Amino acid sequence: MSKPVSIISALFCTLIWGTTFIAQETGMEKIGPYTFNAVRFFVGFIALIPFYLILEKTNTKRIISKDKRKFIYLSVLIGIFLFLASVFQQVALIYTDVANAAFVTIFYVPMVPIIVFFLFKKTIHWSVWPSAMLCVIGGYLLTNFQDATIRLGDSLVVVSAIFWALHIIFIGKIIEEFNTPILIGLVQTLVVSSCSIVLSLIFEEFIISNILSHKVQILYAGILSGGFAFVLQIYAQKNITPAPAAIIFSLEGVFAAIAAWIILNQILSFNNILGCALILFGVIFSQLLPNFENKLRVYNNK
Repeated sequence: MSKPVSIISALFCTLIWGTTFIAQETGMEKIGPYTFNAVRFFVGFIALIPFYLILEKTNTKRIISKDKRKFIYLSVLIGIFLFLASVFQQVALIYTDVANAAFVTIFYVPMVPIIVFFLFKKTIHWSVWPSAMLCVIGGYLLTNFQDATIRLGDSLVVVSAIFWALHIIFIGKIIEEFNTPILIGLVQTLVVSSCSIVLSLIFEEFIISNILSHKVQILYAGILSGGFAFVLQIYAQKNITPAPAAIIFSLEGVFAAIAAWIILNQILSFNNILGCALILFGVIFSQLLPNFENKLRVYNNK
């Protein structure tokens, strides 16, 4: 897979994530966050099975046979990171609004290069740091956070952002060695659904009629976001390192704002539009500058 295809995969993934914020919030009118996540990711798991059987099953044994134990360890680990990220974010939406949640979630953008640098001692291209700051500032302007107060929900989203960052980093590690994105997606969705159903049975009422009343939100958040978007993320990170990938994924705030404008008739202010522009500039800057420097270096060495 070429890098342009990976970037397109990342953009489609981010588009789905951004529009799913609305489904996540409206899907909890009659059910709790753990139940919503349990059903959502189970639907995603079911949706991916036929694609795995058609596209990947024949090559799976050959790909993972070189280190089956490591594959299981990494795929379950990213499933746990995804579970913790999604559950903290989903619970946070009870205590805070979508604007706050969307902004604070963007903090995984600077977290990714920081964790990669300190945890794996990998060098980060200097363009990542200003790009990450542009995304954070853009998120601040985009979500009207300056009019809100800090509350419990915002703290939960900060914790969520840490696990989103870890999820992105370890997706990058597993896809380097095991080119089975759909199988990885299957494992992580099953882990998230299984962990969520345990919390749902302990802390919430699992009522089928209430779940069915939110079938549209669950199907959208499950099939598109919980299933296909996370597989697109894995495809994307095949050719994009974690730090630049995180910057592209920050566009979910832009897509969330546009979706709210189209679906909920929310008006975009000048600050919102400026925030979109800063995030877009940060994404473009992080992707184009390293390529430009490489071409310039090759030209100078001729």
